[in-house]
Amino acid sequence: MPDYFVHQSSYVDDGAEIGAGTKIWHFCHVMPRAKIGERCNIGQNVLVSSEVTIGNNVKIQNNVSLYTGVIVEDDVFLGPSMVFTNVINPRSHVSRKDEYKTTLVRKGASIGANATIVCGVTLGKYCFVGAGAVVTKDVPDYALVYGSPARVRGWMCQCGEQLKFENDRAVCQSCGDAYRKQDSVVGPERGER
Repeated sequence: MPDYFVHQSSYVDDGAEIGAGTKIWHFCHVMPRAKIGERCNIGQNVLVSSEVTIGNNVKIQNNVSLYTGVIVEDDVFLGPSMVFTNVINPRSHVSRKDEYKTTLVRKGASIGANATIVCGVTLGKYCFVGAGAVVTKDVPDYALVYGSPARVRGWMCQCGEQLKFENDRAVCQSCGDAYRKQDSVVGPERGER
């Protein structure tokens, strides 16, 4: 008896690995060689392709497809109908399976509804991608990005609140954590929680 839940309308192919406590809801498909960590919550109509790796405690909302080349670290939030790509120049009549690019979503990142992540980028730790954004290049740790193309518009705390820097220091108004900024690099004053 598996130690995870799969709704009867979903398919988990032989060779997929699923961690304890994970829940896979309606109309999903998890392909062979996909790896899903522990305590994940996968909403309805989600595709997890072969060779995709998903960390622990990841929340994937409805209508998200994770294509080969996507790596998602722990504690990531993927909003409803957000999109990953895996080929830069797709053509129906040209096979480019040997050209898939890696997209890395680092620990704690949040991606808003209907955002598009163009393949080959890295989304930094605890970054926040706004709804509808089109991400075409790497996003720094703790950055708030939105727009088309997405640009850095501010900085976010690990708890999900926007930071307000005075000179090179910010203290989160919600949780009290302090951050330092040097040039365009932001990090916790006392390391990650």
